[in-house]
Parts: sequence; C-alpha cells; structure tokens
Amino acid sequence: MSGEQQIACIQAISTNIQQIAAIKFPAYGSLYFAEIPIDSTSKVPLAQGFCVGPHCGTRYWDCNIGEARYYNLIKPNRGPWSDLAAYCDGLIDTGLSRLPPVDKPLPESPHFHGSVATHTRLLSFGRDVIHKLSEDPRIRETAAPTLYHADLHKRNIFVSDDEPTIITDFIDWQSSSIEPAFEYADETPDFAASSPNLELEDQPADISAELCKEAFDACLQGLVPRLSAARALDDNLVRPFRYCHRTWRDGAVAFRQELIEISNRWKELGLPNDCPYPLPTSNELVVHRKDFEDFVIARKLKQRLVCLLDTTPDGWVPTRLWEATKSAHKEAFDELVQAVRNAKITEDQSMSEDELRELWPFDIE
Repeated sequence: MSGEQQIACIQAISTNIQQIAAIKFPAYGSLYFAEIPIDSTSKVPLAQGFCVGPHCGTRYWDCNIGEARYYNLIKPNRGPWSDLAAYCDGLIDTGLSRLPPVDKPLPESPHFHGSVATHTRLLSFGRDVIHKLSEDPRIRETAAPTLYHADLHKRNIFVSDDEPTIITDFIDWQSSSIEPAFEYADETPDFAASSPNLELEDQPADISAELCKEAFDACLQGLVPRLSAARALDDNLVRPFRYCHRTWRDGAVAFRQELIEISNRWKELGLPNDCPYPLPTSNELVVHRKDFEDFVIARKLKQRLVCLLDTTPDGWVPTRLWEATKSAHKEAFDELVQAVRNAKITEDQSMSEDELRELWPFDIE
C-alpha cells in the first residue's frame, strides 16, 4: 500500500474501533450468548441475546502449561465484576490462585523469586494499593467497561482486494474481553508501532511507520477519546494493575519494585494521604536492589535467547526444529560459561558460573 492508502486504512480501522468502544456494558468480563448454560448468577444481561459472563482470558484459568492454579487461599474469581473495586479483587485473587500450598514441593527458581509467604504479603499490600488507585479520578475517568480487540495486528485485519483502504473483516476475537479502558493503555497494534530504526537516514519504511503511529494516535484522539485518554495516563498509575496478578510468574522482586516506585512517587502523582505500601528499610532495600538487578539481567538474557533460538517466551519450538534448537541452546550456554570462566581468569568477573546457571531461563541438560 502507498503511504496515503496506509493512512486511509488506519482511519477505517479506527472507525471500527470507535463503533466497538461506543457500546456500553454494565460489567467487566467476557461477552456470551444469553442462553449459554452457566449459572445465572454469573451472567449480567445485555440486549439482543447477549450477556456479560466470566472472563475467558487465560490469566483467570488453569490452561497454561506450567501455570497451575490452587484455590487453597482463595476461591476462583473470574467475574463478571459489576464495578471497579470488584475487578481489582479479581486481579489480586488471580495472583493468589497462582500460589502453591506451602507444603507442596516447589521447582527450583532464582533467589529473587520469593517464598509463598512473601508473595502473599506483597499481594495483600497490592490489593490495598490498587483499591486506592482505583479511587483516583484519573483512573475512574478511564475505567468504563470497554470492549476492544485483544490482538489488533495486521495479520488479523482483512481488506478488500479491489480497495485496500476498505476493511472487510477482523478475525481472532477469542481473547477479547470487556476491561477498564486503562487496561488497554499499553496496547499498540503493529501497524502503529514506532520503528526502532527511525534515527537512521534514508529509511523510508521507518518514516512511514512513524507516520502510521501519528495517524493512529490522532484517530484515537478524535474518534475514541476514552482510549486516547487511557493511553495518555501516567504509566505509573496503571502498572500495579498490570502486574499484580503475575507475581508468581515474574518473581516477587518485580512486583515489589512496582510497589516501591508507586510509593516513592505517591505524592508526586497527586495521590491523597500515604501509600498503603510501607517502603522497605534501608537494609531491605540493599537486598532488593541486588535482587532486582539480577531479575533484569535474567529477563534480558531470556529475551536474547528467545530471539536467538526463535522460540516462544516459554521455550516452545516446532518439533521439526527441536534438535537444531537444542544444539543451538547448548552452544549458547557453553559460550557464556566459557566467557564467565575467562572473566574469572582475568579477574574481571561480574557473575559466577553458579549465578549464570541459576539465572539461565531454560532447562540445562
């Protein structure tokens, strides 16, 4: 498509988003046919034969390999939720449902992952923090129950063969749900993403990408102000909502860092009273900073390996590529081990071999 056609196509996409976002919903959850055979207490009626029911997103269900759910601490809380406070409880309860019983043998994990007791304590503070944040006018003004396509990328958008600026279909709706508008604050479709090479000269494709980003932002501002306002929110206000339910997956140190940052900036952000999360002591902060540094190193290492090995973040690869990927994985590990050993010889070591093995994201044979 030419540049003009791309802009016209983005306008057409935004017009469709406008129509979807304009629908008013009485609750947060997922959209169902009204006659679906589930408990009536789990359905909020809508017009035209539909209802809002339990959230169908994978975060609320035991359907991902390696992410079991346990309901020894909390009952399943999948919605629908009639207000923002209930929605907040759903996020925290989901985080608690990931925590295994204290007497269950746990797989090996990095030192910064944290115990079940540590996660339980952080999630208790997290509940208080997001409830307080949910009372802020900026959050409440961007919290209307909003339906949005959860995977609005080029591969899921069909256009006319004769006129590519005419949208004929959107596919892959199965993960779409009714969320507070601010939940979509960090959602940027690939057709509107900034190019990492924009600073280079003679890059027409990069310039085109930046124009598409600006066009999408302008269209949302004019056609879907609810989503535009959500995208303009200070990210510090929404990050606790975004990460509170995944502490067991990310590690306690990641969510503790979110709580420390929001607590440090509480007054600066114009929030009333004091943050419900008490800052750690100076000694605790020393330990936390080291743990968080290791967490960042581990995350970057995983991102590089995912790119190098062409795997999913969980390490999945097609069967036909298994042997080649396994060999490449071993080669990458051996090279880093050798680099660590060489650094030890030259007394320029920043990580031990044991630390590398602990932070390595995939299984080592």
